[in-house]
Amino acid sequence: MTQELTRFLLIRHGEVEESFHKIFGGRIDMNLSARGREQAKMLARFLQNKKVDAIYASPMKRVQQTLAPFLANGSPAQKILDDLREVDFGDWTGLNWEQVCEKFNLLTHEWLDHIERGVAPNSENGPQFRARVEPCVRDIIKNHPGQTVAIFCHGGVIRMILSILLDLPLPRTNMFEVEYASITQIALYPRHAELELQNFTPWRDLVQDNHHSQ
Repeated sequence: MTQELTRFLLIRHGEVEESFHKIFGGRIDMNLSARGREQAKMLARFLQNKKVDAIYASPMKRVQQTLAPFLANGSPAQKILDDLREVDFGDWTGLNWEQVCEKFNLLTHEWLDHIERGVAPNSENGPQFRARVEPCVRDIIKNHPGQTVAIFCHGGVIRMILSILLDLPLPRTNMFEVEYASITQIALYPRHAELELQNFTPWRDLVQDNHHSQ
């Protein structure tokens, strides 16, 4: 009999308050917007029909507010891991890309390349970020063989987890969209990992059903 696969559901928090749109939020502990709270409800509704054996989450408010409706529906208890916090953008924090390019005299290359190389002053670089996230990932895999684990976290953390599991350099993960309140599902085989679902957004894809049922 083949051993049951371990699966990760990598879930990004919902839309944040408007004043934080399109900036490097990182360690700013912002709230969800009204739209983000609606996205969280749709996410919870979708996840009710999924097998979820364990939940791990970032302690940041935008993640906790995204997770709250799912927890209220009788899901497994969450385990909060500090190391699932968003990457620290250092002196870029609170700025948008145009401001970053102007203030730090950057040409508009991919921001993930800059993060990997630690271009932002006082930020985490790629290796530091990985050294924080990877032990979480390895522990979760070790503790949940054959189970489905939901990890509620941040866009940067999801990219780092994909980088680790798919054996890709962090900047290569720019090929993946990771939208607000999206789900990326990955199956873990003994020697490789496989993407089964990428950037699925229940708030967009299920909204039609929602209108019909009203």
